[in-house]
Amino acid sequence: MELRQLRYFLRVVELGSMGKAAQELGIVTSALSQQISRLEGELSVRLLQRTSTGVIPTAAGQAFRQEAQLALRHAENATLAAQAARLSGHVSVGLAPTTGSVLAVPFLSAMQERYPDVRVHLVESLSGNLEQMLSRRQIDLAVVFHTGGQQPWSARPILDEHLFVIIHPDLQHLLPQHTPLQLEDIIDLPLVMPSAPHGLRALVNAAFFRQGREPSIVAQIDGLALLMDVVRAGRAATVQPGAAAVRSHDHQLLRLPLAHDTLKRRNLIASLPDDELAPAGLAARIVLTDVMRELVRQSQWPGAALLQPQ
Repeated sequence: MELRQLRYFLRVVELGSMGKAAQELGIVTSALSQQISRLEGELSVRLLQRTSTGVIPTAAGQAFRQEAQLALRHAENATLAAQAARLSGHVSVGLAPTTGSVLAVPFLSAMQERYPDVRVHLVESLSGNLEQMLSRRQIDLAVVFHTGGQQPWSARPILDEHLFVIIHPDLQHLLPQHTPLQLEDIIDLPLVMPSAPHGLRALVNAAFFRQGREPSIVAQIDGLALLMDVVRAGRAATVQPGAAAVRSHDHQLLRLPLAHDTLKRRNLIASLPDDELAPAGLAARIVLTDVMRELVRQSQWPGAALLQPQ
């Protein structure tokens, strides 16, 4: 038995007509009749009697009507009580620029829908900076890419991002026609990349080092927006996760997958220990996890693959 069946039944009795009730409820008459029949089947009793002018409740229907009204009042009171005690507070969440491109808006939307009284503070910074902010208790949780040594916070791996060559179509002639690309295919490709301390740059450098080569870095830019401006201008290509080119003004760029076992970046949700997180932080961590997984399942996070829960 569902609450909507009770509401349907009460509206039919009040109006004395299936057709009028269906019109007010915004459903077709046959669907309303089916719901009433299902309710009667569950109760094993006839609740309504059809007449030439409409419907009237049977004796059982009159008795059921009183209890149904009481049940709906209890349900409404329960809703009001839950809303009065709903979660509030604030939470600070750190996202790297590439991660924020794909995750920020869906996460904020989900938080506003589930916990409208929780104030969310988003911080955009590099993964290493976010780790330091977590260690200093300046933020509650963050999506980071690697963790080293013993840290005063916990981390849960969620997904891996495979890397792509992101390039303007005007430079496509510098690459072979096949995909996915191999590392040797981009040895001489002019690249714009973050500087050496950046985790992504270290990942790319290590892959080239194992090949005994060095990438052709023509510019170093420590900022995703400016770096992508150079790529959009056709001055150089870049190696980035797919999330780096999801904004509307990047639709003209080519995103070509790289086939290399080590050219992928693990995304982890790092947070303060559970005993230090406020209820708003614990709730936000669950929402963040759910949204990340849903984006991957809906193919809205290019190149991302979910990890098996541990």
